[in-house]
Amino acid sequence: MKHNSQFSDVLHVLLHLAEAQAPLTSEVLAQTMDTNPVVLRRLMAGLRDAGMVSSGKGHGGGWLIAPGWGETTLGDIHQALGAPALVSLGFREDHPECLVAQVVNSSLRSAMQEAEASLLAKLGGITLAQLSAQIGASLRAHRLAKTSTSHRIEDHHGHSH
Repeated sequence: MKHNSQFSDVLHVLLHLAEAQAPLTSEVLAQTMDTNPVVLRRLMAGLRDAGMVSSGKGHGGGWLIAPGWGETTLGDIHQALGAPALVSLGFREDHPECLVAQVVNSSLRSAMQEAEASLLAKLGGITLAQLSAQIGASLRAHRLAKTSTSHRIEDHHGHSH
C-alpha cells in the first residue's frame, strides 16, 4: 500500500525554498518530489492561500517562501494542506450490526483520535527553522567527515539544472 507523502513532500519543498536565493520554478521543485509540475502547483495552492509562499509568472518567476518562514510550524503547514489524516486504519464496515465490529471499530477510532491529537500537538511545536538548523548541522557533519552529500537543489536526487 502506497502512503500519502504530500505532507513530507511539501516540507521538503519549503525547506528548499528557504535556502533558495531566487524564485524556484514549479518544474525544478517538481523534480525534487519526482512528480509533475501541475501536481506541485495544486499542492502549493493551499500554502499560497495561507500566505506561506508566493508565486510569480513569466521570466524570473517561480515560488518564494514568505518572510518569517522560520516561525511556521509543521502544524500550520498541515492545516494549510487541508488537515489531511495523519493516522489511518481501515475498518470492517460490511456488517455494521455486528457487535464485535462495533466494539473493535469504536476502540480503534478512539485510539486513532488520541494518536492524531498527540501528533498534531507535537507538529505544532516544530518549526521550519528547527528543521533548517538540523539540515545545516547534518551538512556540517558530512563536510567534516568528508563524505559527499548535497543539499543544493541543483544536485538534488541526481538532477542537474
